[in-house]
Amino acid sequence: MLKAKFWGVRGSIPVPGANTTKYGGNGACLEICVGGRDKIIIIDAGSGIRELGTHIMKTHLPKGSLDIELFLSHTHWDHIMGFPYFTPIYIPGTKLKVYGPVTFEDDPLEDVVGGQMKYRYFPVNVGELASDIEYIRLKEDPSIDLGDGLMLSTKILNHPITALGFRFEYQGKKIVTCYDTEPFRNLFITDPDHPEYDEAMAYEGELVAEEQNRVIEEFFAGADLLIHDAQYTEEEYATKVGWGHTTYEYCIGAANRAGVKKLALFHHDPDRTDSQIDELAKMYCEPGRYGETEIFFAREGMEIDVMDG
Repeated sequence: MLKAKFWGVRGSIPVPGANTTKYGGNGACLEICVGGRDKIIIIDAGSGIRELGTHIMKTHLPKGSLDIELFLSHTHWDHIMGFPYFTPIYIPGTKLKVYGPVTFEDDPLEDVVGGQMKYRYFPVNVGELASDIEYIRLKEDPSIDLGDGLMLSTKILNHPITALGFRFEYQGKKIVTCYDTEPFRNLFITDPDHPEYDEAMAYEGELVAEEQNRVIEEFFAGADLLIHDAQYTEEEYATKVGWGHTTYEYCIGAANRAGVKKLALFHHDPDRTDSQIDELAKMYCEPGRYGETEIFFAREGMEIDVMDG
């Protein structure tokens, strides 16, 4: 078994309410389940991690102490805000390893994540937690052995702070996450009529952007399941360039070029209602319309076992 379960699929901020009951209003949280492995693997600690914590307390704690590995794609608040509400961190005997990148050398991961739990923000201080928590800084790494035949690769994405994509491989199957990210673009002036236009720099910038986008596609090439940031339409993205998120059109094209088997569109815009996502699904998820990749919108509670595919 190599399975992904979605506990939160929303981007930017949780949006509970009548208009988000189908796809879910909780922030990013994904559980990776590996057959025969006792450790619990979680990707990101958005608000969805609260319900996952409740589930773990009911199903795992009765079997013994908890052993959890939490991988943070990055430390923007919508991806860590659920951490103080994750019940296992209050349970004696819980062993938790928190992996993630940090952008500033002077701010260790422990301060960035645990800093939410100061009295000015929260009634329980991080130093009062009963669990055993270890913080491990992650960088780009092509091969991390997680034991029991599970391998992890990490890749730097394109976001305003350091963000990592994760590729989990087990018995020849691959689950890959790429959020939050947007396509690399030429940062140099490309208008020949601009007074500061430099033809050589503009050409070099285009080559660099193309190369970096190709490297990202190689990272998720052949994935059995790719969970990719898809917050905007092309029209919406025109006014949000540089915010660190991708369009449906781009990630669908990239997934097809890379031979991805299943693509989960993820990190739904907080203003996107269930009915609007349903309409988008009619456009983007029609089988065969954009190639051989199976495309769908991620939904809270959805489970996908890539061993079955």
